[in-house]
Amino acid sequence: MRTIRIHVELPLAVGQELTLPAQAGEHVARVLRLTAGAPVTLFNGDGTDYPAVIQTVGKREVTVRVETAQPIDNESPLPLTLAQGVARGEKMDLIVQKATELGVARIVPLLTERSEVKLDAGRAEKRLAHWQAVVASACEQSGRARVPAVLPAVSLEHWLRELPRDEVLRLALLPEGTRRASELRFSPAGGVLVVGPEGGLGHRDTAALAEAGFEGLRLGPRILRTETAGLAALAALQALHGDV
Repeated sequence: MRTIRIHVELPLAVGQELTLPAQAGEHVARVLRLTAGAPVTLFNGDGTDYPAVIQTVGKREVTVRVETAQPIDNESPLPLTLAQGVARGEKMDLIVQKATELGVARIVPLLTERSEVKLDAGRAEKRLAHWQAVVASACEQSGRARVPAVLPAVSLEHWLRELPRDEVLRLALLPEGTRRASELRFSPAGGVLVVGPEGGLGHRDTAALAEAGFEGLRLGPRILRTETAGLAALAALQALHGDV
């Protein structure tokens, strides 16, 4: 039987009775049509699953009782940040969703030289909330009990200025890159991977990345679309250096 996992942004503890947030409650009651006594699993991003049982299903709310706590150990030992040039519409949703399934630790939406997406303050806030919801849903499906952080969209220049000086391996996915995934060596700090938007990274972008210590990573002889490139790189890095 399929396990129904529900992300809630609430503290959770064994024996606790709580009312599910409105959206989650509506999904349980109207979409899944679960009834009292049905099992569900709650998680809040602390690395633990909380098996629970539905107590009541009403028109406006669903209440559950937490039965046990089960620590989950399925995170990759290779912490990777995907710094993704913001893609249009559903492409960005796909990238965020699949990157979460592939075990990414953090997602940074970047506005680059050739970005076609323009975000004012109001739209940026709405897109951030949407992407965070996509990540939570992907965690529900993939069994992750830790939710990757999605940072607010930021210009490449500003992001590079704020990058900490640490041992994280800095990579940019470039057709002219010379580094191969199999040759890389990661420290426990992991890596950060920059991927351009639909038009790729511009000359100013690549110059700024090189100055900031980023190395060009090349996956193969073909040019990949933005919605393919980062996901293919994440999968390769996880297979070679992470989830092995």
